[in-house]
Amino acid sequence: MIPLLHDFTGTTVLVFGGGPVGARKARRFAREAEVLVISPAFDDRDFGAAELIRAAPDPDEIDGWLERTEPALVVAATDDEAVNDAIATAARDRGILRNRADRAGDREPGSVVVPATVRDEPVVVSIATGGTAPALSKHLRQDLEETLDGAGAMATVCGRLRTELKSRDVDPTRRREIVTGVVNSPELWTALRTGTSNCCQVIEDVLDAELPSRGDR
Repeated sequence: MIPLLHDFTGTTVLVFGGGPVGARKARRFAREAEVLVISPAFDDRDFGAAELIRAAPDPDEIDGWLERTEPALVVAATDDEAVNDAIATAARDRGILRNRADRAGDREPGSVVVPATVRDEPVVVSIATGGTAPALSKHLRQDLEETLDGAGAMATVCGRLRTELKSRDVDPTRRREIVTGVVNSPELWTALRTGTSNCCQVIEDVLDAELPSRGDR
């Protein structure tokens, strides 16, 4: 499988299953998409901003749900293998991305794995084991959370700094050198992580240090 990032903004994600797995999937996708969760019962769990629809569709009713909701992704997270089979088949026939929560290892074309994710916006790092070792994904995610602390602020600094350097007609090679120096600076990482310096201040300090002859614009 080749990892990709997919923007679900403005789309619908259809989750079948109201148990803990369905709840976890719903919370994940509700960050961007309109999530509909179909289940005859819902565990006393957090489904995020998802809409809960109490229904128990038979396998031959699955295609009708897909036709009505037009999802970008379908999640099969029920405890009924026949229903999950029908979900996967109907989604495949319609060319819809699908995530089957009761299967690990072998995957059909068009199926997706929902990875463990660490976020410090706009930085996103995902870990996947092909569905074979969720505990390992969780362990690695917890390790990465500390490593990525401050990465979002650093990404913001780099983006704004590149824009500012470009507006000052700084040579592309020199721009790369300056931004690379920022990324490789332990002092700037510490300043951003501890809050002793914000993004704007870091950019201003870098510009003063790297382009002293330019003065104010």
